[in-house]
Amino acid sequence: MHQLTFGIHALPLWFLVLSLFLPRISLLVMWLGNHAGNTLVVGLVPLLAAILIPRILILIMVYTDQGLSGWFLIHAVALLFAWGGIGGHQVRRRFRSTDV
Repeated sequence: MHQLTFGIHALPLWFLVLSLFLPRISLLVMWLGNHAGNTLVVGLVPLLAAILIPRILILIMVYTDQGLSGWFLIHAVALLFAWGGIGGHQVRRRFRSTDV
């Protein structure tokens, strides 16, 4: 008989959801609150990574906390969308003047 067990993870649900849409803000809130004793976002190199490439840092944080889980895959897809230009890229059109 299998027993359903839930692992205890250091990353809270609010961080996992908010970091999908606003990665820099969620890292800032996590860093300021130092929630759950997470020491991954402390120091100069992770701070620079949080500023320059926040989605990769979040992916590393989720992997170290949960391994290859559903949240890791969701964040990997969000990373691909953000880098692939699907998320928020605005197309500009040039209109020519018809004053001839």
